[in-house]
Amino acid sequence: MDNFLLVLNIFLLLLLCFGLYKMQKNGVSFAKRVFAGLGIGIVFGLGLQYAYGADSEVLAGSIDWFNIVGSGYVKFLQMIVMPLVFISIIAAFTRLTLKSNIGKVSALIIGILLGTTAIAAAVGIGTTVLFDLEAIEIEQGDAETARGEQLESRAGDLASKTFPQQMLDLLPANVFLDFTGARSTSTIAVVIFAAFIGIAYLGVRRKNAEQADSFAKLVDTFYTIIMRVVTLILRLTPYGILAIMTRVTATSDYGAIAKLGEFVAASYVALLIVFGIHLLLLMFAGLNPLTYVKKAFPVLSFAFTSRTSAGTLPLNIKAQTKELGVSDGVANFAGSFGLSIGQNGCAGVYPAMLAVMIAPTVGINPLDPSFLFMLILVVAISSFGVAGVGGGATFAAILVLSAMDLPIALAGLLISVEPLIDMGRTALNVSGSMTAGVLTGKATGNLDTTVYNRPPSTDFEADA
Repeated sequence: MDNFLLVLNIFLLLLLCFGLYKMQKNGVSFAKRVFAGLGIGIVFGLGLQYAYGADSEVLAGSIDWFNIVGSGYVKFLQMIVMPLVFISIIAAFTRLTLKSNIGKVSALIIGILLGTTAIAAAVGIGTTVLFDLEAIEIEQGDAETARGEQLESRAGDLASKTFPQQMLDLLPANVFLDFTGARSTSTIAVVIFAAFIGIAYLGVRRKNAEQADSFAKLVDTFYTIIMRVVTLILRLTPYGILAIMTRVTATSDYGAIAKLGEFVAASYVALLIVFGIHLLLLMFAGLNPLTYVKKAFPVLSFAFTSRTSAGTLPLNIKAQTKELGVSDGVANFAGSFGLSIGQNGCAGVYPAMLAVMIAPTVGINPLDPSFLFMLILVVAISSFGVAGVGGGATFAAILVLSAMDLPIALAGLLISVEPLIDMGRTALNVSGSMTAGVLTGKATGNLDTTVYNRPPSTDFEADA
């Protein structure tokens, strides 16, 4: 009987995927298909949990098969991240798509990322105070205790690095190692290496134009091929989101979520406020924020469901360049820097909320101005080197709590709602990097406002 139900569930998922395929054939836009995949996945996942129960072997076996579609899609995106970043940064030099020097572009992007992270920390603090959240009020069970002990054991290595050491970690010592994504800062390291090659190309072009032209043609060929691979992978987005969302809703512990409902609500209020600040910054820059929302929606939807900023990078870059009018160079710098610097959700809102919740347990007044100023400063500095994959928020929390001399174990109290909150945090991280790209493009003349203002593409994933 169990095998029959397993096969039935797999058949139902394939049937739903076929429905999304028919929508594509009938000319339904990419954004609508992404939204359909999101909605159908929620309903299907809830139905599975209701039918079998969260601890059912049938459900576990079904999810294992569903992961071929969901996790497989994420792996394909992660596969193309390093080649895409590397070749796109070099192409920004060979195609001369950067209208201002790389130092100015990088400084602006990093400044916006850090500035919005500091703002996100302030919003997180305000929301925590508004909802009157304290760690001592949260029930601590076996899972929470075990998680706290695990965090404490990891804190030593993570918190031992000073800010200068964190900066050094951004630099590539062995670029071949970084191409494997072995370090949390590997993407930034590849960006730096690619920028060196680009600068070297400019030097060769002044002295030997013929060799420079040959290199530029080679880069252009590789760029075209890589972008075609990205296009092929992006066509799988609605199916990937369907499978991922099915897994999330089918396996979530709604009882635990209900117990910590106030913290979940406070977290999402803070995340939405920071997202609203992103839109205000775009409006102040003379850009229509609603246009941004419509064009960024497919990217943020995937970030929300997949919980991986790194896996979202190909969609992030393509949306910036094809939909929002940002030049290739700026889009790649913004997307890549946003993976390890200034993550508004994971490194901004979350650590600040935890610190304010935990402070009263050790006799610290969380409303003390000196405490708040130091917390915001520490959050901004600690946002360097946060990984753009699952667990980034945990790393950021350990760094911040250690620097503020607060008990790290108490961060484990929220383990049961981590996945749910992490979805919103990841979407905000990606929005922060996209906003940094658009604002930097506007400030440096690397933004095509005609592209930004035109209607969203009806076939986003097919634009090569």
